[in-house]
Amino acid sequence: MNSSRCRIIAIGKVRKTWVQEGIELYRKRLPGLTIVELRDGTPEKEAELIRQTLRSDEWPVMLMEQGETLTSISLSERLRSLGSQRLAFVIGGADGLTAELKALAHWKLSLSPMTFPHELARLLLIEQLFRAQAIQQGSPYHRA
Repeated sequence: MNSSRCRIIAIGKVRKTWVQEGIELYRKRLPGLTIVELRDGTPEKEAELIRQTLRSDEWPVMLMEQGETLTSISLSERLRSLGSQRLAFVIGGADGLTAELKALAHWKLSLSPMTFPHELARLLLIEQLFRAQAIQQGSPYHRA
């Protein structure tokens, strides 16, 4: 997995220090990965900001409870199979993503059937992206 071909687009700021520290730890391990924070508001305003932020050459990967659940190894394999495709992982705000945004998704992904605060979802996603890279590189980080 090439982290420079991935972006995370997320609604809201990370306010909890311990979550910020965790995110920074994995960002250092994934050079090239960018995180775009967008201002929260109504679901419609958030959707508009997300649409404006998405690039035409990116596949939107919408994180949502109803998305596909994968094991870490399956996620790694999926990312590898996408080759050089640019991906934008989108994490919505407190009210989730609008139906219109969900319809734009090239891939709907769920981190868990449980619901998490957007800050934790961001930390979980970036850790899983790092884990996917570690799996592809045969690193001992992932112990199955």
